[in-house]
Amino acid sequence: MKLPVIKHLVNFIEENDEDFLVETIETLESLTEVPSLKDEELDVMGELISNLYGAIEVDKMIKQGTPKKEALNSFMQRVLGSIDT
Repeated sequence: MKLPVIKHLVNFIEENDEDFLVETIETLESLTEVPSLKDEELDVMGELISNLYGAIEVDKMIKQGTPKKEALNSFMQRVLGSIDT
């Protein structure tokens, strides 16, 4: 996951709507079922899907009253903490 990408997507949600991200996730998840895709292509789609889910999670935290910067940092700390375990 990349914080600048998640931050950009959170801004996109604020300017538009979360539904765009949800539909994008559904589209990418459907594409992962194409049997002719290479591992590298699947990795890229997986990274995009992870960033999209991350942005939705951060947006939920913001809507619950967490300041944007704190929500982004908290989310990334959780992600890094789960990787270290």
